[in-house]
Amino acid sequence: MIVRLATLRFYSNNKQRINIMKKISNIKMLALFLAYSSFAVADLHASSEHNSQTKYISYSQLGNPADVLKVKTEATRALSSGEVRVKVLAAPINPSDLYQISGNYGVDPVLPARPGSEGVGRVIEVSPGVKNLSVDQLVLLASGSTWAEEIVAPAAGFLPLPNLGNISAEIIEQLSMSAVNPLTALLMLTSYGDIQEGQWIVQSAANSAVGGYVIQLAKQRGIKTVNIVRRDGLADDLMSKGADVVLIDGPDLATKIAEATDNAPIMLALDPVGGDTFGRLADSLGYGGTIVTYGGLSGKPGVLDTGKVIFNDTRVRGFWLYKWYQIATMQEKQAAFGQVIPLIANGTLKANIDSRFSVDQIKQAVTRSWEGGRNGKVLIVPTPL
Repeated sequence: MIVRLATLRFYSNNKQRINIMKKISNIKMLALFLAYSSFAVADLHASSEHNSQTKYISYSQLGNPADVLKVKTEATRALSSGEVRVKVLAAPINPSDLYQISGNYGVDPVLPARPGSEGVGRVIEVSPGVKNLSVDQLVLLASGSTWAEEIVAPAAGFLPLPNLGNISAEIIEQLSMSAVNPLTALLMLTSYGDIQEGQWIVQSAANSAVGGYVIQLAKQRGIKTVNIVRRDGLADDLMSKGADVVLIDGPDLATKIAEATDNAPIMLALDPVGGDTFGRLADSLGYGGTIVTYGGLSGKPGVLDTGKVIFNDTRVRGFWLYKWYQIATMQEKQAAFGQVIPLIANGTLKANIDSRFSVDQIKQAVTRSWEGGRNGKVLIVPTPL
């Protein structure tokens, strides 16, 4: 019997109507925790010159991002007690951002909304009473609304980074992508079974940002990866990241995987594609293996042979980072960030960057993000670094 899994998070007909600010609040809690950890530095309060007006992105209706996103200008305001003003240095455009703007995500925003889920910035002004942040400090943007020239928010909305010295523009851009995709890769790799050194895992969309992080993190742990892509010309880049095998998706995928791994039992499959690819990855698993779905890039429900699930004891799991932020303890969050931030800061863990756009170029930026054939992230960089 073949069943179609029609509940992938981007295509659910029973979407949760949850205020997006709840997501922000959970990340703020993490920020507050980290603010008083070893990441916190100076206890200084100062002001810095800033522009009298600032630009940001907003939307008042759901739809095609290129159609509904608007560039707005507002006058900068004085800080209230406990607030911080941060200059945005870089902020990525993630698929989840675009799905949410288009109305095809598990969480809808309250409109009008300001998009952008992560980024990195530099503190340019702090208000009295702020103890854990100082002017010129580099911070991760945990307050949302990151597609903007600057952000004003309570201090808990920013995660202070350790003193990294005079870091390059490349590292700043990489740090802007540290709160979503690297954590997704790390958590999927470590949360579903005890995958040991020398064992194999398989993943689709291996050329995505998450896919690249999976390859690099698996390589560090001695875990071998079979990496599935949907077009030619990607193998060299993936091999340079540490991939062991790169295959093109197709009807005989499970057979190709078995041949490439010498029939080694594969205990974990990661799939953000859905459709037939989901079933093919499930078919490649060893007895008792787990397939994790975390997206629906194909726009089609996952197809699964229930007979094979029964006789191979295949486990099907779903991963949603939003939910992890809700339920993980502060210690778990600190531990996860503590694994990825140092690797990004020292250049060990990185993602490809396709292109950079200013705030004024938001329509071109989101159009490029939707296009096929990219091999990297699109970033919003308000001012060239």
